[in-house]
Amino acid sequence: MKAVLINPDRSLRWDDVPDPIVGAEDCLVKIHAAALNRADLMQREGDYPPPPGCPDWMGLEIAGEIVEVGKEAAEKSDWKVGDKVCALLGGGGYAQYANVKYDMLMPVPKNCTMVEAAAMPEAFATAYLNLFIEGKLQSGNTFLMNAGASGLASVVIPMAKAFGARVITTVLSDEKAESIRHLHADVVVNTTKEDIVEVLKREQAAGHPVDVAIDCLGGEVMGKCLPYLSHGARWIMIASMAGAHTEIDLKNIFVRNVRIIGSTLRSRTPQMKAQVLASLVKDVWSKVESGEVKPTIYKVLPITEAEAAQEILYRGENVGKVVLTVE
Repeated sequence: MKAVLINPDRSLRWDDVPDPIVGAEDCLVKIHAAALNRADLMQREGDYPPPPGCPDWMGLEIAGEIVEVGKEAAEKSDWKVGDKVCALLGGGGYAQYANVKYDMLMPVPKNCTMVEAAAMPEAFATAYLNLFIEGKLQSGNTFLMNAGASGLASVVIPMAKAFGARVITTVLSDEKAESIRHLHADVVVNTTKEDIVEVLKREQAAGHPVDVAIDCLGGEVMGKCLPYLSHGARWIMIASMAGAHTEIDLKNIFVRNVRIIGSTLRSRTPQMKAQVLASLVKDVWSKVESGEVKPTIYKVLPITEAEAAQEILYRGENVGKVVLTVE
């Protein structure tokens, strides 16, 4: 089969690799589409090696069709040849085929294309993990999502809205604010014109302190936002793109039972990931099928143009997911 490989100079090539050998608990998936993630860029730069046992090539989420089912996978699950599935991988999605453990597979939701389904596993699982398992989001909560034009936010915001939250998000320009209008966030803050700290202070005064926040930025502003959370609020750190250091008033944290939580999906055990995927299908798939929650697709390119596709992420121009199609 073929896969996208990384050359010594960090350029990419579509080249031959050994065919996968199906394990007892695996299903072999013929890949129709694979979505890009920032972790792919990190792996390309040598900063994010795949977990042990995963292929060397990039790709964390795919959609396709099962073409072979391992003996134990057939005994432990209902998967069969011909099923349309999407999957969360440790790596190896930029290819024609992938071996996937049976409990890392999810059915393609009704009314979803393969391109849409490929854009869902990583982002939707991350959104579900942090909104509901870590964040314990409830209907009526006020929720803050930083970086509202990011691929993750394109999933998190409509998911939070579908479950009854009031959503505040941030962007860096009026153009980005317009580009995410379809996500229906209640408050969109252009932080080049308005201080998010002042906005949160105003929201608190109006009776809407933040109950749950998902923060991929961190930096100095993070510590300044914490006084404007509700009692018992959860602030979930998933990255630190704006800086790894901030100043926090610890008394403000313990007096009001505020929880600061570090969270990544990739670091979870396979068993935990399987539980997240099962809960995601049970709780969210019906909202996907009804159209309440949908992935935002920014660009679709053939897998032979993976390098051009990754350049879109390097430039930060995408609002939503970039997806590769596989012939």
